[in-house]
Amino acid sequence: MKKIIVLLFLFFIPYRISAVEVTAKSAILMDQDSGRILYAKDIDSKRLIASTTKIMTAILAIESNKLDNIVIVKDDILKAYGSNIYINVGEKILLKDLVYGLMLRSGNDASIAISSYVSKNTTDFVKLMNKKAQEIGMTNTYFCNPNGLDEECENKSTARDMAILTRYANKNDIYKKIVGTKRYIAKTDLKTYDWYNKNKLLSTYEYTTGGKTGFTKKARRTLVTSATKGNVNLIAVTLNDPNDFRTHKNLYEYGFNNYKKYLILSKKGFGFKNDYYDNLYINSDIYYLFKKDEIDNIYIKYKLDKIDNPKNKDKVGVLEVYIGNKKIISEDIYVKVRNIKKENFFRRIINIFK
Repeated sequence: MKKIIVLLFLFFIPYRISAVEVTAKSAILMDQDSGRILYAKDIDSKRLIASTTKIMTAILAIESNKLDNIVIVKDDILKAYGSNIYINVGEKILLKDLVYGLMLRSGNDASIAISSYVSKNTTDFVKLMNKKAQEIGMTNTYFCNPNGLDEECENKSTARDMAILTRYANKNDIYKKIVGTKRYIAKTDLKTYDWYNKNKLLSTYEYTTGGKTGFTKKARRTLVTSATKGNVNLIAVTLNDPNDFRTHKNLYEYGFNNYKKYLILSKKGFGFKNDYYDNLYINSDIYYLFKKDEIDNIYIKYKLDKIDNPKNKDKVGVLEVYIGNKKIISEDIYVKVRNIKKENFFRRIINIFK
C-alpha cells in the first residue's frame, strides 16, 4: 500500500532577463550543485574537444592516489607535439607537478608521462578514460588519447558530457585547487619550472574558480570553466567558439543575474509523524536554482510504502520534486523509529492498577 502526499509551492517573482550572446557552435551553462541546465545550444552534437580532454586525464591521475610519487620520464614523451612543458627523458618529477603542468600549461608531453605512469602505457590509460566516462554518465564521448591532439585520432564529446565531467571533477578538492591556481613553481632533479595558467578568466573575471582551455586547428577554440558567486556554483562549456572567454563571461552573468538558489526542503524540518511511522527524514537539505522571472508550479510528492515493524534507517519511500510535469529531484525517505523501553512483568502489573 502506498500513501502519496503532495505539497504545492508557488513562486511569483517577476524580473526581466536580457538575452545572452553566445558565438560557440555548442554551449552549455550548468548548475554545479543540482546539474540543472540553465542555458543550452546544440549540447548533444559530438565535436572535437582538443585539450579539454585533459580534465579526464587530470582527475584519473588524482584518483590514482599516486600524486606524491616520483615519475621517471620515459622516451614516449618524444612523440608529443604542440603545447608542451618541455620535460626531459629520464627527468624525475612528482606526478602532482605533472598534473599542474598538464592543467596550467596544457602540456601534451605531461599527458603522455602521466598516462604511461598511472596505467603503465597510454593504451591502457585511454581504456580507463573511456570506462570512467561511461561510469559518470558521459554517453556521447570517445577518447583515443590523453591530450586531445587530433591529427592521428580524434577525441570527441558534447557540451553536455563535458559539463558532466567537470561537475564530477569539481567534487574533488585537489582537482579544484589545481585548476584554480594562477601560478605554480615545480622543481625536479634537472630544472625549476614556473608556470602561469592559460585560463585568462582566472585573472579577468573575479568569480572564476577554474577550468581548462583547448585549441587545435580542427577543433578550434574549446573552453571549460567554473565560477562561483555567493552560494551559486556554475559550469560553462563552449566548443568551437572564437570568442570563448567573452562567451563564458556572458553565460555566467546571465546565470548569476537571473537565477537564485532556494531551499526547497530542510532535512531538519522534514521529519513528521504519520499513520505508519513515528518519524520520517531525508539525508540532505534540498536546494535548487530557479529563474527569477519564471512563475513555477513547484510541488513535492511523498510516496510512502507501508512496512510492518520498520527499523531505524529503513528506506520507506521516495520524495520527488516537480516543476510542472518535470521531475527535477528524487530523494529517498527514511524512518526513525521511536525507542520504547521494554517493561518487566512486575512493572506492567503496577501500571495496570495506576
